[in-house]
Amino acid sequence: MSSTPTEKKKGGRPRWAFLAVVLVLGAIVAVGVLALLIDVFTKRTEAQQPYFPVVQLTDETYDAAVWGQNFPLQYESWLRTQQMQPEDQVTREPTADDPRTVKTHSKLEHDPRLVTMWQGYAFSVEYNEPRGHYYMLEDQRLVKRVQWFNQPGACLNCHTSLPEVVDTLGDGDAAAGWAAMNKMPYDEATEFAQHPVSCIDCHDPQTMALRVTRPAFEAGIAEYKASQGIRDYDVNTMATAQEMRTYVCAQCHVEYYFAGDGKTLTFPWDNGLTVDGALQYYDDIDFSDFTHRLTGAPVVKAQHPDFETWSNGVHASAGVSCTDCHMPYKREGAAKVTDHQVASPMRSNETINTTCLTCHRTSEEEMRTRVETIHDRYEHTKDVAFDALVQLIDEAEAARANGVDQARLDEAWQYQRKAQFFIDYVVSENSRGFHAPAYTQRILADATDAARRGQLALLGQTYPEASAPTPEPVAPFTPPPTPKAGVVIPTTEPTMESTP
Repeated sequence: MSSTPTEKKKGGRPRWAFLAVVLVLGAIVAVGVLALLIDVFTKRTEAQQPYFPVVQLTDETYDAAVWGQNFPLQYESWLRTQQMQPEDQVTREPTADDPRTVKTHSKLEHDPRLVTMWQGYAFSVEYNEPRGHYYMLEDQRLVKRVQWFNQPGACLNCHTSLPEVVDTLGDGDAAAGWAAMNKMPYDEATEFAQHPVSCIDCHDPQTMALRVTRPAFEAGIAEYKASQGIRDYDVNTMATAQEMRTYVCAQCHVEYYFAGDGKTLTFPWDNGLTVDGALQYYDDIDFSDFTHRLTGAPVVKAQHPDFETWSNGVHASAGVSCTDCHMPYKREGAAKVTDHQVASPMRSNETINTTCLTCHRTSEEEMRTRVETIHDRYEHTKDVAFDALVQLIDEAEAARANGVDQARLDEAWQYQRKAQFFIDYVVSENSRGFHAPAYTQRILADATDAARRGQLALLGQTYPEASAPTPEPVAPFTPPPTPKAGVVIPTTEPTMESTP
């Protein structure tokens, strides 16, 4: 007898049930393929258009919150510059002069040798661990170095979003506004400052390309390039994209001084990017920041030469930029986003992984150990040099009080000037030796040597000078071939400013 359409197959299942299963499975596969195609299309769109313009950005869009409407991921990460590690915080009662409820630890309390080194200068009054970029303007306005002493408006160069200030002061002429701000009293100039460093300080609002907005860096890098044989260097048209990932940071994280009556922010780079070149620059123009209150020595205050120190390290030689370590890329969907928290890569295993381990084939724990070892060795050598400087200061103060021969005192002053600037140079640099470990150790060794020579000079003794350091190598970002002018600060009212 022949089978009918309703006849069951072997196993007792009707044929229509089998067909239904096939149809359902086919529908599931089709839905999965469709979902995959939609996901691929979405991610391709994200990659091709990394942001969606909500507002129109111009050269007058100064507020980072407005930029954040177009770039929410970057803005959210920049807001995290407010974050502080619990061990770095110091809670306090707010006052009329200082409404902050949280500050960072005092470096002066941690190391009183800093007070000895800066006797006669505003930094001996207050000098704290830095906070994130979010606080840079607030912390400068409230530090005693600004509140108790007359400071120039030039101090704002690195603590505010500069374009708004100079545009306002210059009525659209940024160069005129910058010159006006530099020589204004700080209390007046700060009234024009509304924001800490913002998006517009580093990005072109039309193209989002990185750009330099600080005139001091434009002039300084041109002087440095000229010392390397490259004339008429224009950083905003001649720098590569990778170089700009360092240069935007180097606008502020550098050694500087205020030149002349105009208090023009100036970088001492005519002799290159070494500590030796900077001190030679200051010696050549007979500049001193202040007269040391205890010894009478004319000395120079170093600022925060992170860029110059990095330039003499292995990472610079390897082409690693500031942002590679402090603002690494991260993935948000298909988009590659720069992390704008601007912080140490050592803050977590995740950030070590996204920075150090992109090049170093090791573990997070091993990288942390390496960095801690560099810090420990730096601290040891710094202590040796610092103790030698303090001993020189103590002995020079006593010799001065006892009427030592002026020729001996003059020679000791020169050694104090060198030892103090070299130690200050590495202490004010923010990496605790990491940016250029071998170079930093050499600076501290030279500082110890200068301090000991100063002690001998007070006794009328000398010994042969060591050979001069080898010339500075050409920095890796150089393309292949194809008076510190100012007023000597009185001991009662210093007028130089740096990061709190």
